[in-house]
Amino acid sequence: LRNIQETAIFKIQAAVKEAVRVYLRSQDFTEFNSPKLLPGATEGGAEVFSLDYFGKEATLAQSAQFYKQMMVGVFERAFEINPTYRAEPSATTRHMTEFIQVDVEMGFTDFNGLLNVVGGLLQSVTESVWKTNEADLKKWNAKPVVLPAEIPRIPLEKIHELYTEANGEDTRGEKDLRPDEERWITEYAKKNLGSEAVFVVDWPASEMKFYHRKSESNPDLVDRADLIFRGVEIATISMRENRYEVLLEQLRTIAGGDPTAEGFKYYLQAFQFGLPPHGGFGMGLERLVQKIIGLNNVKEATLFPRDINRLAP
Repeated sequence: LRNIQETAIFKIQAAVKEAVRVYLRSQDFTEFNSPKLLPGATEGGAEVFSLDYFGKEATLAQSAQFYKQMMVGVFERAFEINPTYRAEPSATTRHMTEFIQVDVEMGFTDFNGLLNVVGGLLQSVTESVWKTNEADLKKWNAKPVVLPAEIPRIPLEKIHELYTEANGEDTRGEKDLRPDEERWITEYAKKNLGSEAVFVVDWPASEMKFYHRKSESNPDLVDRADLIFRGVEIATISMRENRYEVLLEQLRTIAGGDPTAEGFKYYLQAFQFGLPPHGGFGMGLERLVQKIIGLNNVKEATLFPRDINRLAP
């Protein structure tokens, strides 16, 4: 890490983190910190680290999801930049078991306004880091980021159709993008739309999380987007279901959750007493830095990476 080439990565990372804070503060967001020891899995699923907490079972936080939604009722616009833990048995260039996530939540917004804030954040951060750290970026032969005034929004099924037509491999009807489709669509967007980032919109409601909000215009879809930047997903964005009774029903039917369980009941109280229409996103800091610089592996943008094979130093 004393090698000046390597040091440049983490100077850039520090600048990116500061640029995120500057932009969000300019948009009236308040920073907070949520706990990373929880009484249960925030979003369900088996990809959690469990531990003994004085005789009780606890987990390491998969995200700040519940807490940032609750903070909408306090600050209206809230964010944190903190570690996140996922027990994913994935040995890839894009996965780690511990990573830093920019978690953002905003109240009194619609889906369009939410996407505008995410796009503004990416534009502001990439412009800022090139002003403050150009010499460090050039050490890695990084290329300035190409983004239009508004990042293109392309439906999931449209991407499948474009990819199928261009590559002769049929992905139509799939519920997600494959990694090669993520790479392909940003190459397509750069060439045809002048953008190295795209919002993937119009996701099927059948794949939604229990706290997501269905589209009012089409209940078969959910108000969700993925932000794909230079070939990899760096953020998942969605509107949240803020109607208490609807949220309760979705918790039971989609997640199979118990509303009286400690992992849910305090979260649900915030909705019982009223939360405004709101939405938010989680953005991976290391993935963002990796793609700004042009590194091949997210672990290269991590000081002390943790994955399925690495627990030291």
